[in-house]
Amino acid sequence: MVIRAVVLWLCLLLAVPAQAAAIRLVDDDGHALEFDQPPSRIISLTPHLTELLFAVGAGAQLVGTDGASDYPQAARTLPRVGDYSRINFERVLALKPDLVIVWVGGNRAADIHGLEKMGLPVLHTRATRLEDVARLLRLIGQASGHAAVGEAAARDFSARLAALRASAARQPPVSVFYQVWDRPLMTVGGTHWISDALSLCGARNVFADIQAASPVVSHEAVLRRAPELIVGGSDAPELRRVWQRFGSLPAVKNQAFARMDADRLHRPTPRLIEGVAELCAAVAPYR
Repeated sequence: MVIRAVVLWLCLLLAVPAQAAAIRLVDDDGHALEFDQPPSRIISLTPHLTELLFAVGAGAQLVGTDGASDYPQAARTLPRVGDYSRINFERVLALKPDLVIVWVGGNRAADIHGLEKMGLPVLHTRATRLEDVARLLRLIGQASGHAAVGEAAARDFSARLAALRASAARQPPVSVFYQVWDRPLMTVGGTHWISDALSLCGARNVFADIQAASPVVSHEAVLRRAPELIVGGSDAPELRRVWQRFGSLPAVKNQAFARMDADRLHRPTPRLIEGVAELCAAVAPYR
Protein backbone atom coordinates (compact mmCIF):
# COMPACT_ATOMS: atom_id res chain seq x y z
CA MET A 1 0.00 0.00 0.00
CA VAL A 2 2.82 2.37 0.84
CA ILE A 3 4.53 1.71 -2.50
CA ARG A 4 1.27 2.27 -4.42
CA ALA A 5 0.69 5.52 -2.55
CA VAL A 6 4.18 6.74 -3.37
CA VAL A 7 3.73 5.83 -7.05
CA LEU A 8 0.38 7.63 -7.14
CA TRP A 9 1.90 10.70 -5.49
CA LEU A 10 4.74 10.72 -8.04
CA CYS A 11 2.28 10.44 -10.93
CA LEU A 12 0.28 13.36 -9.59
CA LEU A 13 3.45 15.38 -9.08
CA LEU A 14 4.58 14.74 -12.64
CA ALA A 15 1.18 15.72 -13.98
CA VAL A 16 1.22 19.15 -12.35
CA PRO A 17 3.88 20.77 -14.56
CA ALA A 18 2.18 19.54 -17.74
CA GLN A 19 -1.10 20.94 -16.60
CA ALA A 20 0.48 24.19 -15.44
CA ALA A 21 2.26 24.57 -18.77
CA ALA A 22 -1.01 24.89 -20.69
CA ILE A 23 -1.50 28.45 -21.97
CA ARG A 24 -4.75 30.21 -22.73
CA LEU A 25 -4.84 33.89 -23.64
CA VAL A 26 -6.58 36.55 -25.70
CA ASP A 27 -4.46 38.76 -27.95
CA ASP A 28 -4.85 42.47 -28.71
CA ASP A 29 -7.41 41.82 -31.45
CA GLY A 30 -9.57 39.58 -29.28
CA HIS A 31 -8.36 36.28 -30.73
CA ALA A 32 -8.18 33.38 -28.28
CA LEU A 33 -5.04 31.22 -28.41
CA GLU A 34 -4.47 27.94 -26.60
CA PHE A 35 -1.30 25.87 -26.22
CA ASP A 36 -0.89 22.60 -24.37
CA GLN A 37 2.66 23.71 -23.58
CA PRO A 38 4.72 26.85 -24.18
CA PRO A 39 5.65 27.41 -27.84
CA SER A 40 9.20 26.23 -28.50
CA ARG A 41 9.57 27.68 -32.01
CA ILE A 42 8.57 31.35 -32.21
CA ILE A 43 8.91 33.80 -35.10
CA SER A 44 8.86 37.55 -34.47
CA LEU A 45 8.05 39.95 -37.30
CA THR A 46 9.25 43.32 -35.93
CA PRO A 47 12.37 44.48 -34.06
CA HIS A 48 10.45 45.54 -30.96
CA LEU A 49 8.67 42.19 -30.67
CA THR A 50 12.02 40.42 -30.94
CA GLU A 51 13.42 42.62 -28.19
CA LEU A 52 10.37 42.00 -26.00
CA LEU A 53 10.76 38.24 -26.39
CA PHE A 54 14.36 38.45 -25.18
CA ALA A 55 13.24 40.75 -22.35
CA VAL A 56 10.86 38.12 -20.97
CA GLY A 57 13.40 35.30 -21.26
CA ALA A 58 12.11 33.72 -24.48
CA GLY A 59 15.13 34.41 -26.68
CA ALA A 60 16.07 30.73 -26.88
CA GLN A 61 12.63 29.96 -28.34
CA LEU A 62 13.08 32.35 -31.27
CA VAL A 63 13.78 30.58 -34.56
CA GLY A 64 13.22 33.48 -36.97
CA THR A 65 12.79 37.26 -37.13
CA ASP A 66 12.29 40.13 -39.53
CA GLY A 67 15.29 41.62 -41.29
CA ALA A 68 15.58 44.65 -39.00
CA SER A 69 15.76 42.82 -35.66
CA ASP A 70 19.18 43.79 -34.34
CA TYR A 71 18.82 43.93 -30.56
CA PRO A 72 20.03 42.29 -28.44
CA GLN A 73 23.17 41.03 -30.17
CA ALA A 74 21.89 37.44 -30.17
CA ALA A 75 18.98 38.48 -32.40
CA ARG A 76 21.35 39.27 -35.28
CA THR A 77 22.26 35.61 -35.80
CA LEU A 78 18.68 34.38 -36.24
CA PRO A 79 17.23 33.43 -39.65
CA ARG A 80 15.40 36.24 -41.47
CA VAL A 81 11.94 35.77 -42.94
CA GLY A 82 11.30 39.18 -44.51
CA ASP A 83 10.64 42.77 -43.53
CA TYR A 84 7.81 45.27 -43.13
CA SER A 85 7.15 45.27 -46.88
CA ARG A 86 7.06 41.54 -47.51
CA ILE A 87 7.14 38.24 -45.63
CA ASN A 88 8.68 35.17 -47.24
CA PHE A 89 6.05 32.53 -46.44
CA GLU A 90 8.24 29.66 -47.64
CA ARG A 91 10.93 30.60 -45.14
CA VAL A 92 8.33 30.89 -42.39
CA LEU A 93 6.98 27.39 -43.10
CA ALA A 94 10.47 25.92 -43.34
CA LEU A 95 11.17 27.07 -39.77
CA LYS A 96 8.08 25.17 -38.51
CA PRO A 97 6.93 27.80 -35.98
CA ASP A 98 4.34 26.98 -33.36
CA LEU A 99 3.73 30.73 -32.82
CA VAL A 100 4.18 33.83 -34.97
CA ILE A 101 3.97 37.23 -33.26
CA VAL A 102 2.91 40.21 -35.40
CA TRP A 103 2.36 43.93 -34.94
CA VAL A 104 -1.00 45.14 -36.22
CA GLY A 105 -0.33 48.41 -38.01
CA GLY A 106 3.34 47.60 -38.49
CA ASN A 107 3.09 44.36 -40.43
CA ARG A 108 1.02 44.33 -43.60
CA ALA A 109 -2.54 43.10 -43.13
CA ALA A 110 -2.08 40.87 -46.19
CA ASP A 111 0.94 39.18 -44.60
CA ILE A 112 -0.90 38.58 -41.33
CA HIS A 113 -3.86 37.14 -43.23
CA GLY A 114 -1.50 34.93 -45.24
CA LEU A 115 0.06 33.50 -42.09
CA GLU A 116 -3.37 32.68 -40.69
CA LYS A 117 -4.47 31.07 -43.95
CA MET A 118 -1.53 28.68 -43.59
CA GLY A 119 -2.97 27.58 -40.25
CA LEU A 120 -0.21 29.07 -38.12
CA PRO A 121 -1.00 30.34 -34.61
CA VAL A 122 -0.64 34.14 -34.81
CA LEU A 123 -0.48 36.47 -31.82
CA HIS A 124 -1.74 39.95 -32.74
CA THR A 125 -0.18 42.85 -30.81
CA ARG A 126 -0.79 46.60 -30.84
CA ALA A 127 1.12 49.55 -29.34
CA THR A 128 0.07 53.20 -29.20
CA ARG A 129 0.87 54.44 -25.69
CA LEU A 130 3.85 54.32 -23.39
CA GLU A 131 1.95 52.09 -20.97
CA ASP A 132 1.49 49.50 -23.72
CA VAL A 133 5.06 48.32 -23.18
CA ALA A 134 4.14 46.91 -19.78
CA ARG A 135 1.03 45.27 -21.21
CA LEU A 136 3.02 43.71 -24.06
CA LEU A 137 5.63 42.37 -21.64
CA ARG A 138 2.85 40.61 -19.77
CA LEU A 139 1.16 39.33 -22.93
CA ILE A 140 4.33 38.05 -24.58
CA GLY A 141 5.58 36.63 -21.29
CA GLN A 142 2.35 34.69 -20.94
CA ALA A 143 2.32 33.56 -24.59
CA SER A 144 5.90 32.27 -24.44
CA GLY A 145 5.57 30.52 -21.08
CA HIS A 146 7.47 33.18 -19.11
CA ALA A 147 4.58 34.89 -17.35
CA ALA A 148 6.51 35.54 -14.12
CA VAL A 149 9.45 37.18 -15.91
CA GLY A 150 7.05 39.21 -18.07
CA GLU A 151 5.19 40.40 -14.99
CA ALA A 152 8.41 41.44 -13.23
CA ALA A 153 9.63 43.29 -16.34
CA ALA A 154 6.25 45.00 -16.72
CA ARG A 155 6.27 46.21 -13.12
CA ASP A 156 9.81 47.53 -13.49
CA PHE A 157 8.88 49.44 -16.65
CA SER A 158 5.75 50.91 -15.04
CA ALA A 159 7.72 52.01 -11.98
CA ARG A 160 10.37 53.74 -14.12
CA LEU A 161 7.68 55.39 -16.24
CA ALA A 162 5.90 56.64 -13.13
CA ALA A 163 9.17 58.11 -11.86
CA LEU A 164 9.63 59.96 -15.15
CA ARG A 165 6.09 61.33 -14.99
CA ALA A 166 6.63 62.51 -11.43
CA SER A 167 9.77 64.41 -12.39
CA ALA A 168 8.32 65.98 -15.55
CA ALA A 169 8.18 69.76 -15.76
CA ARG A 170 4.82 71.49 -15.29
CA GLN A 171 5.42 74.75 -17.17
CA PRO A 172 3.46 75.61 -20.34
CA PRO A 173 4.41 73.10 -23.05
CA VAL A 174 6.79 73.89 -25.89
CA SER A 175 5.38 73.10 -29.35
CA VAL A 176 7.27 70.35 -31.17
CA PHE A 177 7.31 68.92 -34.67
CA TYR A 178 8.62 65.36 -34.57
CA GLN A 179 10.08 64.34 -37.93
CA VAL A 180 10.20 60.63 -38.65
CA TRP A 181 11.37 61.00 -42.27
CA ASP A 182 11.67 63.69 -44.93
CA ARG A 183 10.69 62.03 -48.25
CA PRO A 184 7.81 61.84 -47.77
CA LEU A 185 7.65 64.15 -44.78
CA MET A 186 6.37 61.93 -41.97
CA THR A 187 5.54 62.72 -38.37
CA VAL A 188 3.65 61.14 -35.46
CA GLY A 189 -0.01 61.66 -34.74
CA GLY A 190 -1.84 61.78 -31.44
CA THR A 191 -2.19 57.98 -31.28
CA HIS A 192 1.57 57.33 -31.28
CA TRP A 193 3.58 56.69 -28.11
CA ILE A 194 6.07 59.41 -29.13
CA SER A 195 3.22 61.94 -28.93
CA ASP A 196 2.50 60.54 -25.48
CA ALA A 197 6.19 60.90 -24.59
CA LEU A 198 6.26 64.53 -25.74
CA SER A 199 3.33 65.29 -23.45
CA LEU A 200 5.09 63.60 -20.54
CA CYS A 201 8.18 65.75 -21.21
CA GLY A 202 6.23 69.01 -21.11
CA ALA A 203 5.94 69.40 -24.87
CA ARG A 204 3.03 69.53 -27.32
CA ASN A 205 3.00 67.57 -30.55
CA VAL A 206 1.81 70.07 -33.17
CA PHE A 207 0.11 67.21 -35.04
CA ALA A 208 -1.50 65.58 -32.01
CA ASP A 209 -4.93 66.22 -33.53
CA ILE A 210 -4.24 63.71 -36.31
CA GLN A 211 -5.43 60.21 -35.39
CA ALA A 212 -3.13 58.32 -37.77
CA ALA A 213 -0.06 56.96 -36.00
CA SER A 214 2.49 58.03 -38.65
CA PRO A 215 0.86 60.54 -41.02
CA VAL A 216 2.47 62.16 -44.06
CA VAL A 217 2.25 65.98 -43.83
CA SER A 218 3.33 68.92 -45.98
CA HIS A 219 5.97 71.54 -45.27
CA GLU A 220 3.17 74.11 -45.49
CA ALA A 221 1.28 72.34 -42.70
CA VAL A 222 4.37 72.47 -40.49
CA LEU A 223 4.81 76.17 -41.23
CA ARG A 224 1.20 76.86 -40.25
CA ARG A 225 1.65 75.11 -36.91
CA ALA A 226 4.89 77.00 -36.19
CA PRO A 227 6.78 74.55 -33.91
CA GLU A 228 9.28 76.02 -31.47
CA LEU A 229 11.42 72.87 -31.60
CA ILE A 230 12.00 70.26 -34.30
CA VAL A 231 12.99 66.79 -33.15
CA GLY A 232 13.93 63.76 -35.23
CA GLY A 233 15.25 60.25 -34.88
CA SER A 234 18.87 59.31 -35.45
CA ASP A 235 17.84 57.33 -38.53
CA ALA A 236 16.36 60.42 -40.26
CA PRO A 237 18.24 62.97 -42.44
CA GLU A 238 20.02 65.87 -40.74
CA LEU A 239 17.30 68.24 -39.55
CA ARG A 240 19.08 71.56 -39.96
CA ARG A 241 19.84 70.85 -43.61
CA VAL A 242 16.18 70.03 -44.30
CA TRP A 243 14.68 73.06 -42.55
CA GLN A 244 17.15 75.97 -42.93
CA ARG A 245 15.32 77.38 -45.96
CA PHE A 246 12.19 77.92 -43.81
CA GLY A 247 13.53 80.89 -41.88
CA SER A 248 10.12 81.99 -40.61
CA LEU A 249 9.73 78.91 -38.42
CA PRO A 250 10.34 79.67 -34.72
CA ALA A 251 12.45 76.51 -34.44
CA VAL A 252 14.68 77.64 -37.31
CA LYS A 253 14.99 81.19 -35.97
CA ASN A 254 16.22 79.83 -32.65
CA GLN A 255 18.14 76.90 -34.19
CA ALA A 256 16.11 74.61 -31.97
CA PHE A 257 16.78 71.09 -33.24
CA ALA A 258 17.33 67.80 -31.45
CA ARG A 259 18.03 64.23 -32.56
CA MET A 260 16.98 61.15 -30.61
CA ASP A 261 18.26 57.57 -30.57
CA ALA A 262 15.70 55.96 -32.88
CA ASP A 263 16.25 52.44 -31.55
CA ARG A 264 15.25 53.58 -28.07
CA LEU A 265 12.43 56.00 -28.82
CA HIS A 266 10.92 54.38 -31.92
CA ARG A 267 10.54 50.89 -30.44
CA PRO A 268 7.99 50.12 -27.69
CA THR A 269 10.33 48.03 -25.52
CA PRO A 270 11.87 48.43 -22.05
CA ARG A 271 14.54 50.67 -23.63
CA LEU A 272 11.81 53.18 -24.45
CA ILE A 273 12.24 54.57 -20.93
CA GLU A 274 15.79 55.61 -21.87
CA GLY A 275 14.48 57.20 -25.07
CA VAL A 276 11.82 59.18 -23.19
CA ALA A 277 14.40 60.40 -20.67
CA GLU A 278 16.61 61.54 -23.56
CA LEU A 279 13.63 63.32 -25.16
CA CYS A 280 12.82 65.11 -21.91
CA ALA A 281 16.44 66.26 -21.62
CA ALA A 282 16.31 67.59 -25.19
CA VAL A 283 13.05 69.47 -24.60
CA ALA A 284 14.07 70.99 -21.26
CA PRO A 285 16.32 73.84 -22.59
CA TYR A 286 13.49 75.20 -24.74
CA ARG A 287 10.88 75.41 -22.00
